[in-house]
Parts: sequence; C-alpha cells; structure tokens
Amino acid sequence: MKQISSADNPQYKLLKKIAGAGRERRKLGQTLLDGVHLLSALAESGGAPRLLVLRTGAEAAPEIAHCVARFADTPCIVLSATLFDKLSPVEHPTGILALLDIPQATPRASACSLLLENIQDPGNLGSILRSAAAAGADAVYLSQGCAEAWSPKALRAGMGAHFVLAIHEQQALAGVAANCESVIATTLSAGQSLYATDLTGPVAFVFGNEGAGLSPDLLARATCQVTIPMPGKVESLNVAAAVAICLFERVRQLQRD
Repeated sequence: MKQISSADNPQYKLLKKIAGAGRERRKLGQTLLDGVHLLSALAESGGAPRLLVLRTGAEAAPEIAHCVARFADTPCIVLSATLFDKLSPVEHPTGILALLDIPQATPRASACSLLLENIQDPGNLGSILRSAAAAGADAVYLSQGCAEAWSPKALRAGMGAHFVLAIHEQQALAGVAANCESVIATTLSAGQSLYATDLTGPVAFVFGNEGAGLSPDLLARATCQVTIPMPGKVESLNVAAAVAICLFERVRQLQRD
C-alpha cells in the first residue's frame, strides 16, 4: 500500500478537490464514498471503486480489513491521520474512503420512476433515493435545479440506494414526463385521493420543491393529480415523507393484487 503524508502530493490534492466541490465531481465524473457500509453496498451491487483510501492504522480493524479484501484488485493508498481527517466528509471518520467513478445511467423502460424537480437539500434527496430503492422503484430523474445526487451528504442519507437505482441528473423533466404512460403528481388541491388511484401499472411520480411545488409546465404533464389525505392539523408534508407514502401505497396495491 502506498503511504502518503504530504498535502502537496498530486493524488491527494485531486482527492481533496473531489471531496470539496460538486463542480469537480461533475467534471471528473467521480465521487468519494465514506465508510464500510457504503462500500459493502457497492460490493453487493457488483460494483467496485477505482481507489481505496485508508487512514493510517485503520487496516488493522477487522471490518476494514474485510472490506479491503472484498476489493482485492483495487489499488489502495494510506494517508496520515491528519490528511485523511481533512479529506473525510464526516466529523468522526471510520478510516476508509473510496474513489468511485459515478455510474452513468442509460434510458430504459421503467415500471416505477421518480421525477424530482428542484429538491435542494442533499439529505432529503438521499432519503428519497433510499425510499425509492426500498420500494422497488428503478429510475430517478433529477432536474437541473436539484441537489447533487452523488454528494457525500446525499450518499450517506441514501445508505447504498444509489447503487441499485438508475439515477439521471440534469434532466429536462417535462420531456421525460412526455414519454411516461402514467404521470402522478401530488397536490394539496387535487380532488382525488392517492388511495383511490390505481398505481399497479407503470407509473412515474413527480415531486417538486417543498416551498415552490411543481412548475406549471411539469404539472401540466401529469396525467393524474392526487392528494395525500391529512386529517391532522398541518398543511403539508416533508417531500421525502410524501415520496415514501406514495411509493409504498403502490407496494401495498401490488401485494394486494
């Protein structure tokens, strides 16, 4: 394993850029994964990183040694504690990072997809991706105004969901919706309940920013507008909660049939 202790090392400087700037991640098509859990999820999906990065001494920890062994063909470097801690996106680093080439999704027929417009919080976005993966959705389309799907915060919140979904970023969602058979939008003013809507066929759910909602252009593409019944004394739901409710209502209907 190559040892690096200087912040002037070119390889370290490149990793630092990728860790700190979405612009660099997009330009290079690479991101950093933090921790054993994300790397285990990557391995289970059949993927592999480009590079493993260890904190000095971390290779002695059994779970990290096992993780490294799962990627026996992947190059590995060891950073001094100071350099590693500056690179890690978390306050208490686990001791292992990985450089990953961001998967490039290809368009394909989808049984259940999400179209997300201007979801700006990366933690919310990661939670949405986690629910999508758990509910069996297969594709997610993000507008240009969405948070970066492959940022460290979104990856942590996604808990491995990224590796089982086809994630399409920087999309013109109206065009995507035009090619979908059934497009379901949730609005507060819709007269039709989500629970009275047939979700058993191919479906695309569209969700917008919590403050602004869906743009008129994208809302006009919806083939059906529904509301989530809320008997309590609040006027709206967090978008990640609304996504989970819609997706798992579809799961319920499919299991019933």
